[in-house]
Amino acid sequence: MYDFHTHTLLSDGDLLPTELLRRMQVLGYTVVAITDHVDKSNIHETLSAVNRVAGSAREMGIKLLTGVEITHVPPGEISELARFAKENGADIVVVHGESPVEPVMPGTNHAAVSCPHVDILAHPGLISEEDAQLAKQHKVALEITARGGHNRTNGHVVRIADKTGCLLVVDSDAHHPGDLMSARDRVVISSGAGISNEKLELLLSTEGNEFYQRFT
Repeated sequence: MYDFHTHTLLSDGDLLPTELLRRMQVLGYTVVAITDHVDKSNIHETLSAVNRVAGSAREMGIKLLTGVEITHVPPGEISELARFAKENGADIVVVHGESPVEPVMPGTNHAAVSCPHVDILAHPGLISEEDAQLAKQHKVALEITARGGHNRTNGHVVRIADKTGCLLVVDSDAHHPGDLMSARDRVVISSGAGISNEKLELLLSTEGNEFYQRFT
């Protein structure tokens, strides 16, 4: 199992990075991205901190992806920050999308899916078909999220992805221990969003997963 979107006390999560990794190890995860919230004030320090626990992850048999979630920044800053992240050790760059429950600036989705350095547009809300087409073109995955509130538009995201052929990922956006998904939780959330049984196994695994292949 994978989770490409998690948080620790490096931003607004409850857990040390190592405790998060241990809890995910117990649940059966083999690939975990730590993607704490960043803007220009903390992006370098956050990347450095996560990199320092890479050895701990290896001891647990987890492939750690060092990441960030670019959050609530002006859309015009997204490309610059995403490029900076990749140039300074980020394996994965997530952008906090236009969720229906937060005041994300309009244009954030468009800026994220237009950027070659962005990997995932998290909880993209009522993303337009045009932006989904750009996500496909730039290989930016749209997120199906377990996070309360953000998950209100999961069904819309799945329908748009089916129509445009863009990539999907299923993530927890975990901030607290209770947010982490069991194997059954992942199936329920995906099926409830409208993912077909034919696509379910491939989407939820790292085996043969088109998005994950870029990290192998």
